[in-house]
Amino acid sequence: MSEAILVGADLTKTFDKLTVVRKASLSVGDGEFVALVGKSGCGKTTLLSLLSGLERPTSGSVTIAGKEISSATEDELALFRRENVGFVFQSFNLIPTLTAWENAALPLFPVKMTTEERRRRAAELLEKMELGDRMEHLPATLSGGEKQRVAIARALINRPKIVFADEPTGNLDTATGDAIMAILNRLHREQGMTLLMVTHDTELAKTADRVVRMQDGEVLS
Repeated sequence: MSEAILVGADLTKTFDKLTVVRKASLSVGDGEFVALVGKSGCGKTTLLSLLSGLERPTSGSVTIAGKEISSATEDELALFRRENVGFVFQSFNLIPTLTAWENAALPLFPVKMTTEERRRRAAELLEKMELGDRMEHLPATLSGGEKQRVAIARALINRPKIVFADEPTGNLDTATGDAIMAILNRLHREQGMTLLMVTHDTELAKTADRVVRMQDGEVLS
């Protein structure tokens, strides 16, 4: 495996008295596509949140691109995620009042650049997602697959070092889900994108370079 860009060591997460993740360790190499699989409720989404900096571990550490983020302040974490991490969610999480290009460009709005440059960057990605003719459309007028492609563009627009995807095909029909996976696999293959994907679908997981299994809050392999 190439040099690790993500290292989670002995991660535990407890909510009240319920331990959801137990002593979980996972490394992802630079440019690697890893699928994290397991039954519903096994802790895989929580582990993804810990590894991406969306949640803080009760104990253990997370290092991304050489920076240990577990002890960072909230402001430091927000800035680090914006500059280094992309997210794709099952529920798309698009803002309904923004157009497709504005949703895709959302991570760039805190960055000092012109509206024209933001739009150009968004248009470039949306063209790759075959959404060049949908740039001015609001989410309500887009299909599920189109919404997810906008979400992928948003995840990539800040040119992140790693992309975290949580059940990216979970709200899509089989054919649309397959199309979304084809896009993620193409980006991984052609651009060397590092991707950690949570899925309960073992068939989807087979497209990854490596499959990691979870059970009852523990990483098995």
